[in-house]
Amino acid sequence: MTEASFNVSDFEPVSGAREVQRISRPSLSYWQDAWIRLKANRRALISLYIVIGLLSFTLLGPLLWTVDPAAQDLDQVSQPPGADRGATIVGPFQPWEGATANAQVSGQEGAPAEIRLAEPATTQAVRLLWDPVLDAAGYRVYRNVFPAEEGRALGLPLAEILSPDRVSFEDRLDLEARTYYYSVVALDPIGEEFPDFTSLPVKVIRVITAEQAVERGLAKPGALKPGDQVQLKLHPFGTDYLGRDLLARLMFGAQVSLFIGIVAPMLFVLAGILFGSTAGFLGGRTDQAMMRFADFVVALPFLLFMILFKIAFGIGPGESGILPMLLALVLLSWPATARLVRGQILQIRQEGYISASQLLGAKTYYLVLRHMIPNTMGVILVTLTFAVPSAIFTEAFLSFIGMGVAPPIPSWGSMCNEGIKTMLSHPHELIFPAAFISITVLAFNLLGDGLRDALDARMRSTE
Repeated sequence: MTEASFNVSDFEPVSGAREVQRISRPSLSYWQDAWIRLKANRRALISLYIVIGLLSFTLLGPLLWTVDPAAQDLDQVSQPPGADRGATIVGPFQPWEGATANAQVSGQEGAPAEIRLAEPATTQAVRLLWDPVLDAAGYRVYRNVFPAEEGRALGLPLAEILSPDRVSFEDRLDLEARTYYYSVVALDPIGEEFPDFTSLPVKVIRVITAEQAVERGLAKPGALKPGDQVQLKLHPFGTDYLGRDLLARLMFGAQVSLFIGIVAPMLFVLAGILFGSTAGFLGGRTDQAMMRFADFVVALPFLLFMILFKIAFGIGPGESGILPMLLALVLLSWPATARLVRGQILQIRQEGYISASQLLGAKTYYLVLRHMIPNTMGVILVTLTFAVPSAIFTEAFLSFIGMGVAPPIPSWGSMCNEGIKTMLSHPHELIFPAAFISITVLAFNLLGDGLRDALDARMRSTE
């Protein structure tokens, strides 16, 4: 047998330099990867910014815009945004005796030949004069915001003058800085109107006394004289039919609408999480019994329970039912969340790490709270995001039909209910609260879509 010969060079150490596989990019956690994919979704990111803006508008807005939402500016009633705020300084109101004329001497047949102003028309008063009508027993005065036409209503009847010689009238009824159309119709001895009438368009200018300007903080004492011009208070979104600032009411209404729209979903989603996770973990007959109870709750009519809760709390017609609405939403809206969470729990409980935790002696509450619920957070967040606009819309609908928030407490739904009454003449009173409801619901829905895609583990990046 030949002996092998070895040299020293045969025992030199092997070089440790070798190629190994390296990680091309740092690893990302589940939430980091979800945030990256959420930022890549432009619609969801814009919706997130809108939601943040709405919350800032609700919480920080009243600190910056300190106008009382219940304060009335009677000089600017139902004013749209950007309306003229100028007012002319005049002296204090002076009574007017009017004018008379002998109809048998200077009268004409049919209708007054002319209507004229005794003095320039202002928001203090509009003083009308007209020619007498022969054989008239009196006159009826109308005011309209549209031109008077033959065969159509002449407008609001302001006065019925039962003296044929009285040929003047002073209008002081809720005058605004706009154009009115006054009509005068003669009356026969039995109170019937003559077939003809005479009309006059009158442009009313806004006026204010120096004392009123000082009281409202528009000028200093002694700084104004008749004929001077002042600017009334600014209302960026205009005013409503009672002269209340719409911007302040939208901020205050957002607090009510978003309180119900966020607190109620958080409460019933939490109830659904606890109920669904318990049912899914226990399984068997307990699970079936709990799910049948959830089906029973789904079948309960929401409006009926809303009415019953209002009666139980002693809330009558025309009173705000915020607490009954909140209670009805919480008690009747949790089954949808419970079903989703139960389905996730049934899937997760079959995972190996759950069995390992059970072998190591983990308690039921530990398994549910530490392992199962955290792994369903994606579904929970998406459910919560979609539940918020649903709750906001429910509040708006109930307030719109008079079963939710009632005046004078503002909410977006109750403001829409008030604005629809003046929709044709002052559409801004309806447009602004309706726009806020629409933007909020759309933003939360788009954000929910983005969160659903971002939190889906099957869509995680593999690059």
